[in-house]
Amino acid sequence: PLTLQVKNKAPAEVQITAEQLLREAKERELELLPPPPQQKITDVEELNDYKLRKRKTFEDNIRKNRTVISNWIKYAQWEESLKEIQRARSIYERALDVDYRNVTLWLKYAEMEMKNRQVNHARNIWDRAITTLPRVNQFWYKYTYMEEMLGNVAGSRQVFERWMEWQPEEQAWHSYINFELRYKEVDRARTIYERYILFTSLLVIVHPDVKNWIKYARFEEKHSYFAHARKVYERAVEFFGEEHMDEHLYVAFAKFEENQKEFERVRVIYKYALDRIPKQEAQNLFKNYTIFEKKFGDRRGIEDIIVSKRRFQYEEEVKANPHNYDAWFDYLRLVESDADAETVREVYERAIANVPPIQEKRHWKRYIYLWINYALYEELEAKASKRTRQVYQACVELIPHKKFTFAKIWLLYAQFEIRQKNLPLARRALGTSIGKCPKNKLFKGYIELELQLREFDRCRKLYEKFLEFAPENCTSWIKFAELETILGDIDRARAIYELAIGQPRLDMPEVLWKSYIDFEIEQEEYEKTRSLYRRLLQRTQHVKVWISFAQFELSAGREESLSRCRQIYEEANKAMRNCEEKEERVMLLESWRNFEEEFGTDTTKERIDKLMPEKIKKRRKLQAEDGSDAGWEEYYDYIFPEDTANQPNLKLLAMAKLWKKQQQESEAAEMDPDKDIDESQS
Repeated sequence: PLTLQVKNKAPAEVQITAEQLLREAKERELELLPPPPQQKITDVEELNDYKLRKRKTFEDNIRKNRTVISNWIKYAQWEESLKEIQRARSIYERALDVDYRNVTLWLKYAEMEMKNRQVNHARNIWDRAITTLPRVNQFWYKYTYMEEMLGNVAGSRQVFERWMEWQPEEQAWHSYINFELRYKEVDRARTIYERYILFTSLLVIVHPDVKNWIKYARFEEKHSYFAHARKVYERAVEFFGEEHMDEHLYVAFAKFEENQKEFERVRVIYKYALDRIPKQEAQNLFKNYTIFEKKFGDRRGIEDIIVSKRRFQYEEEVKANPHNYDAWFDYLRLVESDADAETVREVYERAIANVPPIQEKRHWKRYIYLWINYALYEELEAKASKRTRQVYQACVELIPHKKFTFAKIWLLYAQFEIRQKNLPLARRALGTSIGKCPKNKLFKGYIELELQLREFDRCRKLYEKFLEFAPENCTSWIKFAELETILGDIDRARAIYELAIGQPRLDMPEVLWKSYIDFEIEQEEYEKTRSLYRRLLQRTQHVKVWISFAQFELSAGREESLSRCRQIYEEANKAMRNCEEKEERVMLLESWRNFEEEFGTDTTKERIDKLMPEKIKKRRKLQAEDGSDAGWEEYYDYIFPEDTANQPNLKLLAMAKLWKKQQQESEAAEMDPDKDIDESQS
């Protein structure tokens, strides 16, 4: 076969795209076709011929696709337009044989009969429609409307009754009720409402909605049957119970009672609902209750609303998280301010029932204050001492004392028993606490109690137990010695101090030594004080000890006090020559210089001035944690004259600095000869 070869393969100058082709095709569709010629029928034969052609066309369309209902409807409507009712009926019947579930077909069929005033035929079609498709509400609405338009009220009522047997949706019942109300049949309407909501043939079984009850009650109220309306509301409240409470029902009930001027009943309804409906579902209820109280209530009523609202808020918080103790505290404060004792106790019992799940003290710190507040409420507000004692006893039994305890609870319990003038029980409580779980705070509280009672022998025993428990506690040793001092037993106090400073481990030894020294100074035992200082200096060479020793010698008030003080400074200076902390040595020399300025001679002042160090700036290399070079830093160092004499390098450095200074002065003189001339002339 021959193959055609394209010589010029370059693109055409005018390109046609697929989009352009589609657009042109669409535009040509819109071009107007010429209308068909009009036919004028002049005699019967032409009319029959026209009818025959149209019927043949319709039949052909139906034969092509029997399921297209629109073809049947067009055929029937054409026959109807020719007043061929019998033929139209036949077409509709044939169509129903094809698809009897088509709603439009039934509606067009019935409407044709009604247009042509064929009432019985229309009834027959509606009966067949509601029998075949009883769940199509449109058939029922059309049927009842036709009967009502014909004035056949009884027939319309009968159709409604047949409809209600199928338990239709809510609107159908209301249509039936409105139908009866149009003819002033209030009793019949009430009966329908009863059937609508009661158990036998109830719509409520299918639609258990609050608004159905509300509509029934408003129907009774509208027709001035107020007792019946109230009864409907009460039955609704009983029907829904506490499991399915709805705020809309109670708001409607309250508004009904408000219209009847029954204000106390309104309050009862609102409070009943607010006590039982969760807060997040009762916003509208709170709003309406507040508006009611503002309109008809007093200040107390408005406060009650606010309190109840906050109470609901706290209830929701503690329900969401029972271990939220801050919410319990706020709730309890609210209840205590506006509730009776039994209600407060109930809330406290609910709060303390939420024991922390973990036995760690940090989880119990907030919880334990619930017990404390409970006990204080019973004692101070309720004036119930027996219940207060029970609260304290239950609390101390609940705390796991083997792991931790709360000294505050034990001390509050003991103080309560003291206020009740029951000293043995107070001592028993504190003794039990020390036996089960000894703590510094418990010992201090027990000792303070016995001191207030002037039971000094008991205090001594308690201090002994305390020091056996915590021998490193310097404060306890000091307090014990101070007690013996107050009682005038100086030897016992001194013995206590001796035992204290002999302990191998102390938490604040400097405080203990200072207290012991002050004690000896108060007793004017200066030799023992000097001995104490010497013993302390054997343990530590701290500069403050030397300064304190020197000041003590100065304050001794004797003739040789100045010489003793100066001697202490001399010893301290010799002892601290090898000290690495040069700042401490500088502190000592400054204290010595202050002493000499006040009490010394010119010779001693000159001598101490020679001992004062020189402050110089130095640089040193820094290293980071990983050992790398971190640069240089400047710091100040002190050079003491006594050390300079022993170090020739320092003397050489001083001579070098002096030579450099002279060189700078000579260079300055060469740069400014006029200055030298002026100086020579002057």
